[in-house]
Amino acid sequence: MRSNTITNKDQLFLLPNDFFDNGRQEYCPECAEMWGIINYFPIIKPSLQIIYTSIEKPRKKLVDMIGYENQNCPTLILSNKSPIYQNCGLLSVNGYNFLNNVRDIGRYYSHRFGTSYPRGA
Repeated sequence: MRSNTITNKDQLFLLPNDFFDNGRQEYCPECAEMWGIINYFPIIKPSLQIIYTSIEKPRKKLVDMIGYENQNCPTLILSNKSPIYQNCGLLSVNGYNFLNNVRDIGRYYSHRFGTSYPRGA
């Protein structure tokens, strides 16, 4: 049984809003955009377990679940109770369905929650 079947929530992996890299304090623009989507559309947040991971790789929990080549943030790993939609960029590895970029996640939410589509998507 997959580890995220314990909860009915999707797991959203994000970098923290403030981390040290490249000799300075930085933030991840894609993770910040993800927070913007969550705040624009509050209907989304109850479906999520938000997991912060470090900027350093390997990102163990992501690697353990979906492999070394799939440790991008943001990544949304769907619960096995979550609906599946076509044309959202959905990927599957090791029995997990996931989306690994903010635009695909935004498109998925458009289907699932009826939110607006990301411009250009």
